Amino acid sequence: MEAPKNRLASGACISPQIKKCGLILTLCPDSTSINPMRPVRHWLPSPFLRYSAAFQVIGGSAALLAPEGSTLLIEALAANHALVFGASFWPTSPLLGPNLTRLPAERVERNEIALTFDDGPDIETTPRVLDLLDRYRVKASFFCIAARAERHPELVREIVLRGHRIENHTYRHAHTFALSGLHGFTKEIGRAQAVLTALTGVSPRYFRAPVGMRNPWLQPVLSSLDLTLVSWTRRGYDAVFGDPEKIVRRLSKNLRGGDILLLHDGSSARDRNGRPAVLEALPKLLDEVARRSLIPVPL
Repeated sequence: MEAPKNRLASGACISPQIKKCGLILTLCPDSTSINPMRPVRHWLPSPFLRYSAAFQVIGGSAALLAPEGSTLLIEALAANHALVFGASFWPTSPLLGPNLTRLPAERVERNEIALTFDDGPDIETTPRVLDLLDRYRVKASFFCIAARAERHPELVREIVLRGHRIENHTYRHAHTFALSGLHGFTKEIGRAQAVLTALTGVSPRYFRAPVGMRNPWLQPVLSSLDLTLVSWTRRGYDAVFGDPEKIVRRLSKNLRGGDILLLHDGSSARDRNGRPAVLEALPKLLDEVARRSLIPVPL
């Protein structure tokens, strides 16, 4: 079967330049950058961030004008800072902006659950995960690290040819991702978006941050790229622990329609026999899902 035609030039990337118009960010294409030709969403800070900013401005001004007796106010300002910082390290938090942790109501009514895989493609594990999904006639979403996708373009195209979806999981999956600013987020996510679109001919619609960590500067960049942040309802920690039984128990406990499940086809922990734990856990999970009459689907 002929591979999908690239909509983008090979090796192209998103320009790191940003135009700022109030709170609206737009990527600026140049001769080497990519314009995905998708509508740009306007970014509006979340109510929590708006109230926090207003409190910091008003409270900080009051403390400066009347420093005597403002100890409680200063403590409240510090507590607000700590809350914003804490929200950055709470993967399923909605405080910093939209964050998809469950499927919409209409999909809940259909008893659907979303099956998602992170950190691939992996030359050893991903083909075997695809074969297991074929055996169960299940489709899933694969959040790919774009640098790995560049090294294994045939695997990325195979994922798409088998009816699954490719989503954005950054270009490098840096552990310092959550410490980035506007420029860093734009460069990292935009480059991944360009690479994955070039390989598949389809622009990713969803983004998942490395280990779910982020900060308030992420959402305006996602809006400029028309990406939706996704975390999860439950995860099996299959990148940390190699016991397939425990992985399945974590994912299936209280499992219900609308849940978003997180597994790994890349960076999977190894079981006692040295095999990627996801390869034994996935069939057991899909058997349990079928027993509960749930329907696994992509996002």
